[in-house]
Amino acid sequence: MCVVLSMANRKKTVVLWAVTALALTSFAGGAYFATHVDDFRSAGQVTANAAAADDTSGAAGRAPSPDSLAVNSLELAEKDVAAVKPEVVANREFPVEKTAIGSIDFNQDMTVQVFTSYPGRIVQLSAQLGDEVKKGQVLFTIDSPDLVQASSTLISAAGVLDLTARNLVRAKTLYDTKAWSQQQYEQAVSDQQTAEGNLRAARDAVRIFGKTDAEMDRMIKERKVDPILVVSSPVPGRISDRNAQPGLYVQPGNPPAPYSVADVSTMWLLANVPESDAPAFRVGQSLRVKVMAYPDHEFEGRVDTIGLTVDPNTRRVLVRSVIKDPRHELWAGMFANFVIQVGDPVRSPAVPLNGVTREGDGTMIVWVTTDRRHFTKRIVKLGIQYNGYHQILDGLRAGDIVATEGALFMSNALTTATR
Repeated sequence: MCVVLSMANRKKTVVLWAVTALALTSFAGGAYFATHVDDFRSAGQVTANAAAADDTSGAAGRAPSPDSLAVNSLELAEKDVAAVKPEVVANREFPVEKTAIGSIDFNQDMTVQVFTSYPGRIVQLSAQLGDEVKKGQVLFTIDSPDLVQASSTLISAAGVLDLTARNLVRAKTLYDTKAWSQQQYEQAVSDQQTAEGNLRAARDAVRIFGKTDAEMDRMIKERKVDPILVVSSPVPGRISDRNAQPGLYVQPGNPPAPYSVADVSTMWLLANVPESDAPAFRVGQSLRVKVMAYPDHEFEGRVDTIGLTVDPNTRRVLVRSVIKDPRHELWAGMFANFVIQVGDPVRSPAVPLNGVTREGDGTMIVWVTTDRRHFTKRIVKLGIQYNGYHQILDGLRAGDIVATEGALFMSNALTTATR
């Protein structure tokens, strides 16, 4: 009898411990569920289903199935509503543009290579690289043998004219006194006229070298040759290249030119555009240019020339544009990005940049809502970006309401819940 009672007490003890353990387990599970009820709710609404997700990726206006809505929908908790900012989709104008990269160069139509007209050795330089020069400003001087010869001829011709003039005076006196014949007198007149012609020719020859009448008169008076030939700038502009050095022997048209002068009020933009984009370009089209040195400033220009051949190696076509640079801010060799309008602007639905998120497979999505509390994922096709907005080519229409701020938060929440 004692053994039977002992066994009964032992069974009661075991049952008591089992009941206690079950109660503790139920309490712990209830506490966990209470603290994670929002997670369970979202998980129930965004259960992953790839096939159903494809069903909701259609164009705007197509009604998704109830199952796919459950898969791609989120209901915001009260505390998360303030983190999401919905915005009504509106139509905006998007320009039809092409972009390309090019480099800045001097306007070769406005650039002059300055050569000397006669050979000689450089004596002095008067301009440095980058200097602003005016038309007629002295760039350099040379010691010219040709100028020496022309000056010598001028001085000689002046002396001969002086001699023939005195002979003519004497011949006239002798002729008046019948001491000379008429033939002798006429010969003196002819010699004087020939000397005058020779002097005029000599002066014209020296004038070609840039000497003034006053300078020639001084040479004749002092009987001293001036061998220095002055080379001036034929146009106003900036010194874009200098190869001249004192003592360097230069010849007409023999490269490199001692100086190059460029009018930098306009510059060239040289770009090689893809062969497929070439038909969109036309001579006279306006464009906007930006360079890294002035990221907040746009330069204006127009297309000047389009190449007639395609580079066989790069399959690109040369497009040359003339850029206005009145403040002389552009430098040859700068890289530049340019945008050219190739058509009339088009109106399309637009969504702010932060309202579009990228999926892991590369698709672009937005979150659409009707009550600003329940959001549905929708795949869209994007066009260009302009002034902080995405152009929507497919998937939305004007009047739809989409999430802007907070769109990435909802995408991350969906991704986390479907894992």
